[in-house]
Amino acid sequence: MGQLINIQPVTRIEGHASIAIQLDDRGEVQDSRVHFMSLRGFEKFVEGKPAEELPRIVNRICGICPWQHHLASNKAVDRCFGVTPPPAGRKLRELMQAISHSEDKILHFYFLAAPDFVMGPDSDYGVRNVIGVAKAHPELAGRVVRMRYATKMILEKFAGKAIHPHAGVVGGFSRVLLEEDRREFLGKMKEMLEFALFTIDFAKTQVFPKYLDAVASLGVINTGFIGTVDDHGALNLYDGKIRLMKPDGSFVDFDPQDYLDYLGEHVEPHSYGKFPYARCWNEGFSLDPLQPRGIYRANTLARINVADKMATPRAQAELEEFREKFGRPAQFTLLHHWARLIEEVYACEHAIELLEDPEITDPNVRAKVEPKAGRGVGCLEAPRGTLIHDYTTDSAGMVTKANMIVGTTHNLGPISLSVNQAARTLIQRGVVDETILNKIEMAVRAYDP
Repeated sequence: MGQLINIQPVTRIEGHASIAIQLDDRGEVQDSRVHFMSLRGFEKFVEGKPAEELPRIVNRICGICPWQHHLASNKAVDRCFGVTPPPAGRKLRELMQAISHSEDKILHFYFLAAPDFVMGPDSDYGVRNVIGVAKAHPELAGRVVRMRYATKMILEKFAGKAIHPHAGVVGGFSRVLLEEDRREFLGKMKEMLEFALFTIDFAKTQVFPKYLDAVASLGVINTGFIGTVDDHGALNLYDGKIRLMKPDGSFVDFDPQDYLDYLGEHVEPHSYGKFPYARCWNEGFSLDPLQPRGIYRANTLARINVADKMATPRAQAELEEFREKFGRPAQFTLLHHWARLIEEVYACEHAIELLEDPEITDPNVRAKVEPKAGRGVGCLEAPRGTLIHDYTTDSAGMVTKANMIVGTTHNLGPISLSVNQAARTLIQRGVVDETILNKIEMAVRAYDP
């Protein structure tokens, strides 16, 4: 009959998941399943609602990345109503996007991922957590908390709420950035950039070198990638073209409004979450570990793979070093952590660029809006991947249909494949211990689902 191994819940992730691993009579992995319990109800909740209310509703989809749902929703309703925000309104949205990305990456690296690398994947689970990291590096832990608090307070002071925001509005932004606030926020983001540069240097010199063997072996799969780039091929977290890259590095760019021509959505019976796949590759969808089909990855590693370059100087230097070591596209799953820190540098640099732009304090932050019938797709990069909100409205501006592809869902297929690879590699002849199970979880945590 074999043996069924359950890992429930998967720990140190920003959601809910469990893993079921079926062993055969010889103790070898026969199959594995990652069960995702994400509710897709928001696609129905919003039907019949005035479209301008959606940005205040869908930000409840996630308490970790509410800004991304809030902003993607505003962008979608903008397109439904045919309105273009004025430059200052757009830049304030983009500023909130950059700042929220910067604090999210600090959260994942230090609170969720670091225990595996700082304490070691084979350390006792009683100390393999953020408290253990804090005890091992008390000064660093204090600095982490102060930096994350500072960025959260920027969001709260300017936008009214750090979580479940409502400052973005259809047609732009709801308030003006005052000069005294601009100077204060600029100083704090310069501190955050210094910390981001310290963090990536700390990781490259004291953390990652110890685990290069694990990076090259744990959860490794070969897939395509998806992310957003600007007209020059540089990474852009707020706006641009979607780039879908095949495993061989070839790619196609398309307008987010046309995503249905390029992406499909598949449902597996063991998961509530849907599984997006590359429809335009004309190979269908399959999670067969020997011959997966239509599978691509989103999130940090995907974004720096699809981007030709970074739009800020220090992030570009980090990207060049990364590519010299791992090539393009890089496929090792645990490299999501390294890529996440490159993006952290970029997010801080870009926030500083925006705060130094004199146009950002312009009082004209919102365009006039008239509800009408239309269809709009709002797309941007959430920390966990390319986020798509697709709405259709009637002549009164009421929502008649909605579809959403949340960043994590792009990675549900890849996570399943990475877990399967890790389990088959680590479990031999039925021998399973706490270290092996934690390493299998590490294959999930890399994606920050």
